[in-house]
Amino acid sequence: MTSLSFRARELSIDTKAMAAVEFAMVLPFMLLLYIGGVELSGGMAINVKVSEATHSVADMVSQNAQISAARMQAILGASAAIMAPYPITDSNNNSLITVTVSEVSTDSGGNATVQWSQSYDGTAFGTGRAVGQVISLPSSLTGTQNNNVSFVLGEASYAYTPNLGYAITGTVTLRDSYYLFPRCSTNNSTFPYYDVKFTPSTTCTCIQHLQQKTC
Repeated sequence: MTSLSFRARELSIDTKAMAAVEFAMVLPFMLLLYIGGVELSGGMAINVKVSEATHSVADMVSQNAQISAARMQAILGASAAIMAPYPITDSNNNSLITVTVSEVSTDSGGNATVQWSQSYDGTAFGTGRAVGQVISLPSSLTGTQNNNVSFVLGEASYAYTPNLGYAITGTVTLRDSYYLFPRCSTNNSTFPYYDVKFTPSTTCTCIQHLQQKTC
């Protein structure tokens, strides 16, 4: 009995044993924080790239009064390349990213609809949003001052799969969108107004959209 009591007292004052128990209790939380930090930083870095691709495709298209299919494909492809060094397809060559650019025009009542739309998914080019689709503009773009105008809408989405935390979160879709006025657009007296012509068959008269002055 004395020996057992002595061993119990010895265990209670053994700091090495206490440290081992405490470490075993804290270790799972430490690993969770570490893995979460790694995955969060990776996801945030990719999200920045998605925003850059969104802004770039809208910016490059908005600089044209008229744009051909070949040039449109070059712009979309370049925008998707912004994602480097992150992959845009998985091991099975399935697309991870989709970049879309559309022209959205408003009528005299401020109703916004898609005039044309093109997309690139990392492997192929195609049609993005449906022509005539009604778009809900962000509150910053609503109001009579933006009636009878056109916008270039850039959009991008990326299917992010965490390397370590997949079992917890699964695949997370990162997305962003960006509206820009055409910098130099066609001067139309009828709807759609001040737009960028896609695959035009005629030469367009160019004006600066915001000042409406001849270029």
